[in-house]
Amino acid sequence: MPRANRYVLPGLVWHITHRCHRQQFLLKFQRDRANWRRWLFEARKRYGLCVLNYIATSNHIHLLVLDTGRNEIPAAMRLVAGRTAQAYNRRKSRKGAFWEDRYHATAVETGEHLARCLVYIDLNMVRAGVVRHPDQWGVSGYHEIQTPPARYRAVDREALARTLELPSIQSLAVHHRQWVEEALTNDRCSRDDRWTRSIGVGSEAFVAQLKQQLGLRALDRTVTVDDDAAFIAEDPAPYAAISPPKSSF
Repeated sequence: MPRANRYVLPGLVWHITHRCHRQQFLLKFQRDRANWRRWLFEARKRYGLCVLNYIATSNHIHLLVLDTGRNEIPAAMRLVAGRTAQAYNRRKSRKGAFWEDRYHATAVETGEHLARCLVYIDLNMVRAGVVRHPDQWGVSGYHEIQTPPARYRAVDREALARTLELPSIQSLAVHHRQWVEEALTNDRCSRDDRWTRSIGVGSEAFVAQLKQQLGLRALDRTVTVDDDAAFIAEDPAPYAAISPPKSSF
């Protein structure tokens, strides 16, 4: 099976997606999604993973992180994915792969493009028709951004406010809630493959610079400019083979 590509460039925000093996709903139980989040919190403690948003669905996860330049993302992903799989396989007396071979990472420009990606993650289960509002799905960063718990927080709200270019952390919850409500009101919940199958998404200048930084790895990639963003499309082969059917989420 083709492998989803990954790129490492320090200082960028990355939208990571990781799917369960063969589109199976291995995260369908709340306890397994909660366990994934517990290890995400542990990855923040151990490696300094800077989490900006996340959601665990029934058959895949979305994770928005800021690369701080300490090569923390690969180590954190190994920890979270490995411990989640071990716990599930042990409980179910199961053997074999839990996750698809590789996670996919898309670089996202800070500011308005990051805000769109943030909301796109929040609305994942709304798109699937499972809930009507993101506050109805338990294992997601939406709750941490809106009403941060006193303990075991995975989302770094200070870093999120900075990368969103907001004036203060106090304004984060207000703006975030407004963006989500606007998207729901204007029916902007549809699937957008740019966030999950691209090398990078942002302004034309950001994407052009990203392509230059990647060098030979992006030499044959074309920068596409839409009405609201530019992006570098990924080779469709890696995720075409493992993407879930339209009825899935």
